[in-house]
Amino acid sequence: MLTANEALERLRAGNREFVSSVRDGKPLPHNSRRAELPKVQDPFAIVLGCSDARVSHEIIFGQGLNDLFVIRVAGNVVAPSVVGSVEYAVAGYNARLIVVLGHSHCGGVLSTVKALQHPDEKLTPGLSSIVDRIKPSVEGLLKTELRNDMDALVDRAVRANVGVSVNHLRHESKLVEKRIRNDGFAVVGAEYSLETGVVEFFDTMGAE
Repeated sequence: MLTANEALERLRAGNREFVSSVRDGKPLPHNSRRAELPKVQDPFAIVLGCSDARVSHEIIFGQGLNDLFVIRVAGNVVAPSVVGSVEYAVAGYNARLIVVLGHSHCGGVLSTVKALQHPDEKLTPGLSSIVDRIKPSVEGLLKTELRNDMDALVDRAVRANVGVSVNHLRHESKLVEKRIRNDGFAVVGAEYSLETGVVEFFDTMGAE
């Protein structure tokens, strides 16, 4: 069983390999383990990420089948079903690391900015449920000078939104909170750059 720090380093190493392969023109990592997989899941990390088609979590972390338990939702927001999925993985597998992964140019964050700038435009109930969860990360920023620089605003809001999701999982799931306190679990935030392929872990609190 990997510790949280060991799982985090494995993800860092996999991302370094991914970035190197992209820069050097090497083929992306290929996993041929399907026929060898055990009948049970055994992921070493849980990843809550965005549904964006440009962000394939196993690929950018250099991992393959049965390595990661990935939960994807637009804007990497924490809804009740997401909490349930995380708790299912925490209770059922040996993974001790949860990563909330945002990414540059997030469409969910951009949609939230536009919704706040144009409140008269109607959203579908489903999209509204996502936007409402991202709003707290954006509203304060729109009151600063960042409102005049959309790119900088979205960049800052992406990180703020990841932080909200990290705190939600740390403190509003009793199971996760207990595992962090007693079992060496960690929940960390990170951002994937669409431009460079690099994943930056900007919150490793509790990963010791």
